[in-house]
Amino acid sequence: MKKFSFILLAITLMSCSATKNNLATKEQDEAKISTILNAWHKAAAEANFETYFSHFTSDAIFIGTDASEIWNKQEFETYAKPYFDKGKAWSFTPLKRHIYFSKDYKTAWFDELLDTQMELCRGSGVLTKTSNGWKIKHYVLSMTIPNENAKVVIEEKKTIEQAYKAKL
Repeated sequence: MKKFSFILLAITLMSCSATKNNLATKEQDEAKISTILNAWHKAAAEANFETYFSHFTSDAIFIGTDASEIWNKQEFETYAKPYFDKGKAWSFTPLKRHIYFSKDYKTAWFDELLDTQMELCRGSGVLTKTSNGWKIKHYVLSMTIPNENAKVVIEEKKTIEQAYKAKL
C-alpha cells in the first residue's frame, strides 16, 4: 500500500510540475508573440520593409480589407513596397489582443483590436514556432462596422462588390 501511495504522489507531483511548466511556457510565448506583433506593427509605421517582412513565414498569407486582397508573401511585398519606399506605410496601434495556443505550443492564433487611419480595425492571424522564433503565417485585417451603420455601409459598397462578384 505504501508503494502505491508513493507512486500516486509521484504522479501527482509530476502532473503539477508539467502544468506549472505549461503555464510558464504559455506566459513566455504570449510575451514573445506580443513583442513580435508590436515590432511588426512598428516596422510598418516606420516604413521598415525588411523588418516588417522578416516577421512572416516564407509561405505566409495576408488578407486585406478589400475583397480582392489575398496575397502570398511575395505578392504582398510587391503590393506594399511602393508604400514603404515613400517612407509611410500604415500605422496600427493594438488596443486589445488575445493569444491562444495549440496543445504543443507550436502554433498560436490571435485577434487584436487596432487603432488605425481607418479608425478601428480587427486583425487576426496565425503564427508558427520556427527555428528562428515565432513567425506570422496568416493575417487577416478587417474594418469594423458598428451594427447600427451596417445597412448604410452595405448600400455604399454594393455596386463595387457586385461587380467584383461577377468576376468570380
